[in-house]
Amino acid sequence: MEEDLFNIPLSDVKRELRRGIIECQKRGLTQSAKWLAEMSHGLGDVDCEGAGTSSCSQHVMSESGESCQFLEGIALTEYDNYFLAKSYFDVREYDRAAYFVRNCESSVPRFLHLYATYMSREKRRLDSTTDRSNLNDTGHVRELTELLAILRSQYSHGLLDGYGIYLYGVVLKAVNLNKVAIQMFIHAIRLAPMLWAAYVELAPLIMEKDKMLSLNFGGHWMRHFFVAHSYIEMYLNDEGLKAYEDLQHAGFRKCVYVTSQMALAYHNKRDVDRAIEIFQTLQEVDPYRLENMDTYSNLLFVKELKTEMAQLAHKAVSINKYCPETCCVVGNYYSIRSDHQMAIVYFQRALKLNPKYLSAWTLMGHEFMELKNTNAAIQSYRKAVEVNKRDYRAWYGLGQSYEILKMHYYSLYYFKIAHQLRPYDSRMLVALGETYEKLEKFDNAIKCYWKACDVGDIEAVSMCKLAGLYEKRGEYEDAVQCYIMYCDDERAATDKQSLYHGFMTLANYYESKGQFDKASHYAYKCLESDERKSEAKALLKTIENKRSGKVATSEGEANSSTNANVIAADTSSDDDMEMELSDYKYLCSDYVLSCQSDFKESKKTPAATGDSTTNSHLISTAADMSLNESEMAASSSTNEICPSTSTAATFAIGQQTEKPIEARDSESNDDEQNSMEISSISID
Repeated sequence: MEEDLFNIPLSDVKRELRRGIIECQKRGLTQSAKWLAEMSHGLGDVDCEGAGTSSCSQHVMSESGESCQFLEGIALTEYDNYFLAKSYFDVREYDRAAYFVRNCESSVPRFLHLYATYMSREKRRLDSTTDRSNLNDTGHVRELTELLAILRSQYSHGLLDGYGIYLYGVVLKAVNLNKVAIQMFIHAIRLAPMLWAAYVELAPLIMEKDKMLSLNFGGHWMRHFFVAHSYIEMYLNDEGLKAYEDLQHAGFRKCVYVTSQMALAYHNKRDVDRAIEIFQTLQEVDPYRLENMDTYSNLLFVKELKTEMAQLAHKAVSINKYCPETCCVVGNYYSIRSDHQMAIVYFQRALKLNPKYLSAWTLMGHEFMELKNTNAAIQSYRKAVEVNKRDYRAWYGLGQSYEILKMHYYSLYYFKIAHQLRPYDSRMLVALGETYEKLEKFDNAIKCYWKACDVGDIEAVSMCKLAGLYEKRGEYEDAVQCYIMYCDDERAATDKQSLYHGFMTLANYYESKGQFDKASHYAYKCLESDERKSEAKALLKTIENKRSGKVATSEGEANSSTNANVIAADTSSDDDMEMELSDYKYLCSDYVLSCQSDFKESKKTPAATGDSTTNSHLISTAADMSLNESEMAASSSTNEICPSTSTAATFAIGQQTEKPIEARDSESNDDEQNSMEISSISID
């Protein structure tokens, strides 16, 4: 692009701009004439005189006065009717203007007649509209049908020039015949390449980058401005910035329009500081400029700069009180003061002045959302979508509105469209993930959350959402890993409660794994939260008890086992103790009697030397066994009645599992098994 522009002499560019200004002014296309004049002013250092003096002077007036370019396209016999009609058109008396040039045959008066007729229909529609939500009512379409038939007839007979074909495209677009309208705009641009209004009307109809680049405009240098403008319309901000930087290098650095478009690109990229800096520069260069000031006020709103917002509102009111941009700025001023009712009043005033003012529809929807008026918010967002189907904020607002109404399939539809318009905006992906999660489509939700992390999480919530979803599904290890990544960047986290929840989850997890240093690290962070402080203190106390318990075990396992048995015996009831002892005494007495009877029988039979000693040893052993068994029975009954007093480690991801702190030694386990066996024998 840059090489093509450098191959075009800027003197020729400026000459074409001046010619375009005159042609647009003759036909009442004031916005196009204004844009061309701004571009020409930006080339103030370029000299279009010199070798082309004669041609450039014709842009103003020749000596004869009748051959000036301003009168080209107007028959001599139609001068009086044209100038009268043009004067009426300039003061918005459109019907009178159309009437006085109704019979003119030359191109300029004929276009003025058709354009005045169209503007009359538009003015009548706006004046009679009581319901601001009806931008495209059927009555308006019926009125345009007559004009459409006239334009179609003249186009088929070849009576329309580039400007007339542009008007034909505008009417086709108004009745939603967009495919034919695109063809008409392209045809008009090839015949009248300096007609900036045709580019502006065409841009919203082109939805894809490849299709936009494939359009054939005849190779005129104005296509570079259209491409850059379309990039911003499609939210391809990096490509748009590159295109406008190339235009600046080509010689359009002082053009206010180029600078303002770059500010819009930075605004779309959420580079708020850079965008504010550019807007402040524009204020210094052109202090009475109101275009795009609504975007500037949005940036001040995001940064919560109330003083600067108040100054901007006062300045805008002093410049032009009855301007849509001024009403929008004042509405944002009341919104930042939380006066949502007054903000809505001013947004409605902006819509009375311009019912197709996109920012006012979208911002009014936001204000209705603040007032919990969901139905009115939906209506506002729908009108914003009618004005511009590429406004992702309106689609996103519709998704949020239906989410509040718990109509999740509706919100999913609108969030998908917003995501298609802003594929690299994490807010759209997080909203999609939350909706999928509510619809229990967890795999899709996980994909959305991961993609939000990959593209750069603006609000720093996707990782926390992902951890919570893994937690809900019972995938605790994955949840812990996500919480670790989320908690590592504390400054980026906007939701402090979610951050403390992550800290507490990690503290409980590491405590359950026996990693007390990490558990204490995260638990201490939770002491800063009023809601989590008590839970964190309890966990720190548990960690301290576990650490002291391990030290005691390492000093002497035998003593701890004995003390545990004594404590368990003390906590049992006296009645249970007496019952168990009586059972074991009875069992042991039977055992001793049986041993004695065996001893007596052994006297009657011959035995080896030392049998008496052996039998007496058996009797003493049986007595000792009765004592040990009674002790073990007491310990066994205590274990049945009183569970272990060791604390259970708690895993904080939704569920709790009990796990003993101290492992019993092998001897105590053997004792428990023996006592269980003897207890079962005594019961039998």
